[in-house]
Amino acid sequence: MTRTYFDHNATTPASPEALEAYIRTSREVYGNASSIHHAGQDARREIEAARSSLAKLLRAPNAQNIVFTCGGTESDNMAIFGVMRRHQPGSAHFITTTIEHPAVLQPAAQLRREGYPVTNVAVGPSGVVDPEDIRRAIRPDTALISVMHVNNELGTVQPIAGIAKIARQHGIAMHSDGVQAAGRLPVDLEALGVDLYSASGHKMHAPKGTGILYIRKGAPVDPILFGGTHEQGRRPGTENVQGAAALGVAAATPRYHTPELRDRLETRLIGLIPDLRINCANSPRAANTSNLLLSGIEGEAVVIALDLRGFCVSSGAACSSGAVEPSHVLTAIGLTRRDARSCIRVSLGVENTADEVDAFAYALADVTARLRRLSPEYTHA
Repeated sequence: MTRTYFDHNATTPASPEALEAYIRTSREVYGNASSIHHAGQDARREIEAARSSLAKLLRAPNAQNIVFTCGGTESDNMAIFGVMRRHQPGSAHFITTTIEHPAVLQPAAQLRREGYPVTNVAVGPSGVVDPEDIRRAIRPDTALISVMHVNNELGTVQPIAGIAKIARQHGIAMHSDGVQAAGRLPVDLEALGVDLYSASGHKMHAPKGTGILYIRKGAPVDPILFGGTHEQGRRPGTENVQGAAALGVAAATPRYHTPELRDRLETRLIGLIPDLRINCANSPRAANTSNLLLSGIEGEAVVIALDLRGFCVSSGAACSSGAVEPSHVLTAIGLTRRDARSCIRVSLGVENTADEVDAFAYALADVTARLRRLSPEYTHA
């Protein structure tokens, strides 16, 4: 069976160029980048070349603003705890939104347990936070605002530059989780005006276990790990030379998405499936993401049926403690729990083709019709 991968927001296949860099450095560049001998300096050059490549991709003002991590979750934690724990519990306020990734929402919950006040700003049906709602949430003790650049489930693009401007006006540090943006759409950190920006290698065709945190010079962030002076004292531990080299190569060959395939898919589906809704269709979205509400059926059942036909997508629900729980993002934008469980996410990659999209559209239409015939909950056309 031919298999087609439409789940790139979960992870991407490593590019041949990134894999070649990983293998080459694993075989040839085995020194510790902190060592002063020849092998160590070879490793250091690989690290710094990768840092420069990422700075160029993100239009960071200085390559030394880029700190290597093991991935987006660590980068988000480093940014949030690194700023907030400079302050005593109860003395500093954190603002984020209701549609963030768990890598931000769970640190926010931990801060709350530690005694820090936290505000989760609501996001309406558009899936886009209103900068003025962020402004209204600011308090005299607000120390950090964190808003993701592109939502992982909806694909909605958040107004980061406008929010960062508000943060600057109030002297507040600004972080953005750019995991779904970096390497997929042009990012200009100077123009965005953020203090901290997270990215992950496996979302941009590098191997898993790599990531970065951009830290603007002078940003008020302390390390959260201790044990060495690596990465300018920001992130201790022997550097992952192979991962950094592969990530640097991936950054040098970004795979920016254009909306033609997504629009083709959505047009086909609208014509084939009754009672289909494309969540946040009229909002600014990343060019590769469609979140589809298939009323009357369970998204998990759709995912399984599509997998049996050779298509990989994800659903709007996840198993938690033995129960299927709807996505917090979908309920945050106003969907009922029932409707949220009826959603699937299709996230295309640049290697996908029009023929694959067309085949998927017909497969999804057939699966939806079959499951609706079996569903007592579906009563429409």
